[in-house]
Amino acid sequence: MQALYGALDQGKVGIFESPTGTGKSLSLICGALSWLTDYEEKRRQEAAALLQEGETALSTSSTAQSSTSSSSAEPDWITDFVQKKAERDLVSRLKEEEMKRKKREERLEMIRNNVQLKYAMKRKSHEDDEAFKLLQLSKEEQTETQGDQEDEELIVAEYESDDESKTRSRFCAAEDDADDDLVEEHVTKIYYCSRTHSQLAQFVHEVQKSPFSKDISLVTLGSRQNLCINEEVRRLGSIQRINDRCMEMQKNKHEKQHHEEGVKRKRGPAKSVCPFYKAPAMQQMRDDILGTVHDIEQLLKLGRDTHSCPYYSTRLAIPPAQLVVLPYQMLLHEGTRRAAGVQLKGQVVIIDEAHNLSDTLSCIHSAELTGAQLCRAHSQLAQYADRYKSRLKAKNLMYIKQILFVIEGLVRVLGGKVGQNPQSQTTQAGTEMLSINNFLFKAQIDNINLFKLQRYFEKSMISRKLGGFVEKYAGTGVSLHTQSSSNKENRRTEGLNRFLQTLQSNQSAAPVSSADQQGSAEAEKVLSASPMMQVEGFFMALTNSNTDGRVVAHRQGTLSESSVKFLLLNPAVHFAQVLKESRAVIIAGGTMQPVSDFKQELLFSAGVAEERITEFSCGHVIPPENILPLVLCSGPSGQELDFTFQSRDSPRMMDETGRILSNICNVVPGGVVCFFPSYEYSRRIVSHWEASGALSRLANKKKIFQEPKKANQVEQVLGEYSRCIQRCAVDSGGGLTGALLFSVVGGKMSEGINFSDELGRCVVMVGMPYPNIKSPELQEKMSYLDKHLPHSGGRSPGQALIENLCMKAVNQSIGRAIRHRGDYSSMVLCDRRYSRPATLSKLPTWIRDRTSTHTSFGPAFAALRKFFQEKKRSSFN
Repeated sequence: MQALYGALDQGKVGIFESPTGTGKSLSLICGALSWLTDYEEKRRQEAAALLQEGETALSTSSTAQSSTSSSSAEPDWITDFVQKKAERDLVSRLKEEEMKRKKREERLEMIRNNVQLKYAMKRKSHEDDEAFKLLQLSKEEQTETQGDQEDEELIVAEYESDDESKTRSRFCAAEDDADDDLVEEHVTKIYYCSRTHSQLAQFVHEVQKSPFSKDISLVTLGSRQNLCINEEVRRLGSIQRINDRCMEMQKNKHEKQHHEEGVKRKRGPAKSVCPFYKAPAMQQMRDDILGTVHDIEQLLKLGRDTHSCPYYSTRLAIPPAQLVVLPYQMLLHEGTRRAAGVQLKGQVVIIDEAHNLSDTLSCIHSAELTGAQLCRAHSQLAQYADRYKSRLKAKNLMYIKQILFVIEGLVRVLGGKVGQNPQSQTTQAGTEMLSINNFLFKAQIDNINLFKLQRYFEKSMISRKLGGFVEKYAGTGVSLHTQSSSNKENRRTEGLNRFLQTLQSNQSAAPVSSADQQGSAEAEKVLSASPMMQVEGFFMALTNSNTDGRVVAHRQGTLSESSVKFLLLNPAVHFAQVLKESRAVIIAGGTMQPVSDFKQELLFSAGVAEERITEFSCGHVIPPENILPLVLCSGPSGQELDFTFQSRDSPRMMDETGRILSNICNVVPGGVVCFFPSYEYSRRIVSHWEASGALSRLANKKKIFQEPKKANQVEQVLGEYSRCIQRCAVDSGGGLTGALLFSVVGGKMSEGINFSDELGRCVVMVGMPYPNIKSPELQEKMSYLDKHLPHSGGRSPGQALIENLCMKAVNQSIGRAIRHRGDYSSMVLCDRRYSRPATLSKLPTWIRDRTSTHTSFGPAFAALRKFFQEKKRSSFN
């Protein structure tokens, strides 16, 4: 906590390593919030001292008259006036800040004392204002048929490029100043982010238990998918459809208000609005959020009770909140950060579970498009432009044509053509890795300004409009409200019917894999959504610097299965902004080893100086005799353990692994978790044991469970595994002594799941989980690192990457077993390669210091048996 306090106070970038079970979350909370409290108090005192000083200076300068004549060219009274004005400005600014702070504190005090607040609703939310302005923009006064007016919300507003808007911006400056008053000032705060919502919920529960829970204003952020309470919208399933429907309902609400003001409503069906998007209710909920600490479940309940939207209420609570809890994506991705209203300038950022931060940054900023998606996006946009060409302004048509042109280029790279069924177009199989510039040349789109296109996507919201358009016309049961039977009307309907058929045929062309046949309704939902959002993401990725990324063109038999993928090779480029804007950044995790490569790739590459970095690492809280890490170099029959790709499939190796597990299961009580390097190897070895009878021998001692491939079955398997162990502990007279769980490194069980106490008395690691060295993406990343990072210790940065990825995965998996102070467990690493000093050095210190390497199986097995006998004896005592 002291190290953390010091790092925050001095504005450092801190790398903190504290094993799970050592009270990491609580230490982060207490250290950071103590600093925040002290910092606020210090600022208050400084401001008060300055104010006093300023007022004194003003009073003395007004009484004292200048006795000496000034030698400067300006008369004394001018110099005096300027000086006084500066002092007066400072005093009034300090007074204003003090008043704001007092108001904030009084308001919070009232909320916490549960006084019913009654305040005028003059200030509307920022989103309210923006959506209304956007609506005003898109009113185009054209004479059109009433049937066409119905699609008003699908037409993109008149668009100006940056160059044209510069001249107009001068006139809008005054308007913008007025808008600034609507946005609340951000107080000094701490942004805490983690990988999953369950990890964030755990953190919030720790805050609730801490001594700060009564005095801190905390807000938890999430996506609409997590926070929406409108069942009609929630049922849509996919995040894109939920976002689109929410925005549409908001717009309908503003439109409705506009009509209520006396504007005649256009003909057409009444549009649905969200009953939870009400400014007074959201303001009330915002205050409730700031007054008491809530996790996401409690936010949803509060939203339903107060009948207000948790998603927008939490957004409104960001400026005055002192602690903001949010998922990785919202903090690390600039666009999402901006949309959420997260401002990092001068704030503190804590990134927890950061062992995979580099990979996370790369994944967030990478993008992939299939041939089927490209063809569908092209077809939908072309039909959109065709339907509304008489109503779209020239600038809009120009940009839409450019988007279509770029999509054609991407399809061309994959060896196909737009306008034809992507499933029937065959392409020559192969993978090609290109730099961004070479890819643009190959696609023949190097003459397009992608930065301008990106701005057009953002300002015009074309992806959202296209999504609404497709949703409206892609359904099979579209009823056409025809009001006349004139020839012109019939021609219009005939054209529309033809258009609907083409849309449906395009959808049927998109691939649905056989495995997804059962969820055909889900697949239909995905297909009916527009892929233009993904296309927009890919365009944005192409605006990265040429050296920072690569594009993989992956041709696979048919055009629909082929894909183009953008790979970010330099995650530091996107992390640099977070490091630059924030006052201090704390990167924390249970196992942060190896730190040197982490610093090199993410911090030094982002321009952070060595002196700004501080490191802290602590051991575990368990007594050293509570863990027994063993490295096995050979099995019971003397077979050397070498799980390299060449020899791991040999029957001898598989049989020897079976014998090792059988011996372990004989002496280890409760649960044994065995990790394999991949799903494929797990399948092969288990089927080999089935055939040889080794599996049935294992099943006599422990009930066998296997990690499911589907994420939604994990809870069920874990529940059964846990119940089986509990039953065996009670019924010790039966043949079974517990359960054996086969898992996969990097799978569903290797991160975020605790095998504490009886659930994981032994963790077995079979082989070393190296990533697939033949993957073109990994090879490209290695050559990038070799070129841009310094070599150290006789290894290239590319080789170091492979070893680090492997050992990070091992550390995550074996660290699952020890979860609290009284826990004990053994860890068995089966592969002679673990005995290499360079490999051992990458284990966490608290495990490495206790690790013993055994060239033969006998002594290792004796140590294991003794370990559990002693634990059994001490538990009886």
